[in-house]
Amino acid sequence: MLCLGIESTAHTFGVGIVDDKGNILANEKSTYRPASGWGIIPVDAANHHKKSGSKVIENALEIAGISIKDIDIVSFSQGPGLAPCLKVGMEYARYLANKSRRIIGVNHCIAHIEIGRLLTESKDPVIVYVSGANTQILSFSSGRYRCFGETMDIGLGNALDKFGRNVGLGFPPGPKIEKLAKNGNWVDLPYVVKGMDLSFSGIVTECIRKYNAGYKLEDICFSMQEVFFSMLVEVTERALAHLGKKEVLLTGGVAANTRLQEMLGIMCKERGAEFNTVPIEYAGDNGAMIAWTGILHYKSNKNAPCNENDIDIQPRQRTDMVEIGWIK
Repeated sequence: MLCLGIESTAHTFGVGIVDDKGNILANEKSTYRPASGWGIIPVDAANHHKKSGSKVIENALEIAGISIKDIDIVSFSQGPGLAPCLKVGMEYARYLANKSRRIIGVNHCIAHIEIGRLLTESKDPVIVYVSGANTQILSFSSGRYRCFGETMDIGLGNALDKFGRNVGLGFPPGPKIEKLAKNGNWVDLPYVVKGMDLSFSGIVTECIRKYNAGYKLEDICFSMQEVFFSMLVEVTERALAHLGKKEVLLTGGVAANTRLQEMLGIMCKERGAEFNTVPIEYAGDNGAMIAWTGILHYKSNKNAPCNENDIDIQPRQRTDMVEIGWIK
């Protein structure tokens, strides 16, 4: 059984092809890059997806060595995300399904978790999910991924993006911030943890203020990373203690940051917990994670009716809104 998955929640149009054993046959993508000084403009990103989608699909099929006739299931990122971008992915999925294939809508956040679980063989972890718009501490319980802590304002990735835009680092700024931080020293910044929830927006404002006041960029990058990641480690450790679990899985685009990996790894070692992180190729948005999660949905509910006219995007769909039928 083969599933073609389409990712289109934000800046990336990705297409993955995965079989029901978890073998990834293709994982192609094209990324919209906003003009310098700007964040993602949803209409422009959607136009990028419309123009590049056919070629990305063609490339994925070619790399997998198959034709569209070999595809059994088509899945797409249903939400959460930018509505114009999500709509493009859904339209491509409807076209490819063409009434002869099962079409399945997939939660983008859950797809990040499931590709991490697949590739690390993590069983029952506390999940640190950090991407552009999303920052959540999650774990499976009673049929769903339950949220034990999350951002109260912007996601960690968007916080890094906002700072990067304001200091001229371009897009994406995350790798540049990580590199600059290696040569930085500590400057005082706010630290905002409220119970199990986090707030990044005010810290970014203070970082921008310090940059405009003449503080060294390397020092701000170092301190910002240390504060952001310390906040995440604190709430993750608390979740481990509360749930009594022995695994942590780091996933999402910001999972590629080696300093974040190091800090979570130290905490897990001190607590006697196993630490896993999604491979860097699959940390950011990608079609393979959508394809694999589509297969999981199908295998857990093969007889569910699926009329493509009833399929729609869900831009505000939360991780904990989706029933998980494949974990017992």
